[in-house]
Amino acid sequence: MAEPRRPLLVFDSGLGGLTVLRAVRETPHGRPVIYVADDAAFPYGDWPEPTLRARLVALFSELLARYRPAIVVLACNTASTLALADLRRIDSQVTFIGTVPAIKPAAQHSESGVIALLSTPATARQPYTRDLIDRYAAHCHVEVVPSGRLARLAESHVQGRAVSERDVLGEIAACFVTRDGQRTDVVVLACTHYPLLADMLCRLAPWPVWWLDPAPAIAQRVMALSIDRAPDGVARRKRDVAVFTRGTPAEPIQRLITAEGLVLERLD
Repeated sequence: MAEPRRPLLVFDSGLGGLTVLRAVRETPHGRPVIYVADDAAFPYGDWPEPTLRARLVALFSELLARYRPAIVVLACNTASTLALADLRRIDSQVTFIGTVPAIKPAAQHSESGVIALLSTPATARQPYTRDLIDRYAAHCHVEVVPSGRLARLAESHVQGRAVSERDVLGEIAACFVTRDGQRTDVVVLACTHYPLLADMLCRLAPWPVWWLDPAPAIAQRVMALSIDRAPDGVARRKRDVAVFTRGTPAEPIQRLITAEGLVLERLD
């Protein structure tokens, strides 16, 4: 019998990474999947950056030793822009795929030249983010919109709790600007939690825009790296599991994880 394939690990601070997980699982990459939510530390935007970086390095030292993944999808813009280089140094045999603001495709596809970057405050202030804007969107106007609440609202929404449209609109209204007669036509969703609110975002937008979700591009990158995928596109997997750093999650999250086809596993 062939040796089981080393797994694919998808990581986020909470449930936002499920948007990436869904896209990845639609591809025939043929690996068992471990979804890790660092819910004990959610939201990352509340942490001092040196403390968060140290936490991520310590946590991944444990995760890589326990699960021996071949590929890690860091489905979190804050973690990626802050600590991706540090995490790659833990084990050079593991391939890390980061999630960073999709400035380049936004600039390439914008017809108006007016783009909004909707992100957590931590992602908005990273030099990495500013470098992406300078490198790929110097010819555009990029309205950087830091949101301190939208990830929490998305987390509540996906758990079935009532979320006020007024609160959501307050977080996204600054994305919609007019410059020299041209209006925002692309909003970069630079937090994987935000697509969890996709229907509401579209409904609340004052005019149609392209809400740029990075999940499909990440899934394609996973496919490109999974050269040993199952023949004829048929994925051969063991069970896919979900791990929460806080322990057993609340009942609504358990139901959500079951609906995603994942089995809860404790990180002891």
